[in-house]
Amino acid sequence: MESAVLSAQGRGRTVGTSVTVIVPTFNERENVAELVARTAVALAAYDAEILFVDDSTDSTAAEVERVAADAPLPVRVIHRTDNTGGLGGAVVVGLEAAHSDLCIVMDGDLQHPPELLPALLLRHDDGDADVVAASRYIGGGDTSGLGTAVRFGVSRSATWLTRSMFPIRLARSTDPMTGFFLVDRTRLDLSSLKPQGFKILLEILARTDLRIAEVPMEFGERRHGTSKASLRQGATFVAHLARLRFGKMSLFAMIGVIGAVANLGIMWLLTLAGVPYIWAAIIGAEVTIIGNFILQERFVFADMRTDARGLGGRFAASFTFNNVEAALRIPVMALMVETWHISSVLATGLSLIVAFFARFLFHSLVVYAPKRHAKVDATTGEPKPDTATLRIIRAIDAEAMKPGEL
Repeated sequence: MESAVLSAQGRGRTVGTSVTVIVPTFNERENVAELVARTAVALAAYDAEILFVDDSTDSTAAEVERVAADAPLPVRVIHRTDNTGGLGGAVVVGLEAAHSDLCIVMDGDLQHPPELLPALLLRHDDGDADVVAASRYIGGGDTSGLGTAVRFGVSRSATWLTRSMFPIRLARSTDPMTGFFLVDRTRLDLSSLKPQGFKILLEILARTDLRIAEVPMEFGERRHGTSKASLRQGATFVAHLARLRFGKMSLFAMIGVIGAVANLGIMWLLTLAGVPYIWAAIIGAEVTIIGNFILQERFVFADMRTDARGLGGRFAASFTFNNVEAALRIPVMALMVETWHISSVLATGLSLIVAFFARFLFHSLVVYAPKRHAKVDATTGEPKPDTATLRIIRAIDAEAMKPGEL
């Protein structure tokens, strides 16, 4: 539900360029009044509004409404209850609801100085950029607000990793992880954005061919609330980066590698304990089949679950297929051990690699396939055929159209 409180518009302001400042918030109540006040001063010469997109569990949304009543510029708040996509999802909601096509995204914790807003707008006025990012890593920028050397090291490492994976699209970006940036909404296909976690600018730059410019930013220290960074957010970032660069298959492969290592580890421990290698392989396979399904649900096929069959049906299909595949694979593995005289662990590893593509295709095209609705031919009124071949062609086409640099 959107609740909006608009102040008297134009009070003491010179109407200029129209801009919407989008502020995603999560429990930032103490920062709202100062952020609005400083933003209003910085954008006094612009036709500006502030749009808070709030996922808070505290009274942040109520505080925005209170501050908006006397604010010198329009202030709105959208309070979300589903938190889809995390902070990045909140930004997409803000981009869709903004009154202006020129949008600036900034955090609500005051580590992004509102006084830098005019610099972003002035740089955009040069006309050679679709995105203007506030960078901590160019001349004049500062990273002291990151706090510890560990956080600085993690931030820099993540930036280098990201730029190395997108060397073309991020060639002119020194800080693709920044959450403070201006973007021309008309240059975006908002429906193509699939944000996960904090790094919405990376999502935008990876999925859209945009001209990038930067201005230096002194990253401030947090004065209220607590940082939202966590190991879980880090894992979400790595998974999202892999998805952006390689598509679903890379995440499926990553989970497959984790499962393979777990499988081999379980088998090794059991064989050390005296369990026959065939039984050790069966136990290892069952444990990793269940573990892989849980990880795939969360990180690979989360966006397909809504339109697919229910959880029980998905698990049953996945579990059955993987057991049938294992039932076929384990005799082949045993044959390699007995005939080729190679180690059981090596034979298991080779067979897991061969099985990867069959598993991915089955899960993509069967386990998480959308529920079928008969398509009707507009001319004859008869249902259109929806063969397995056509579904495979569509799946390959969708995968080929995902972002990435070949």
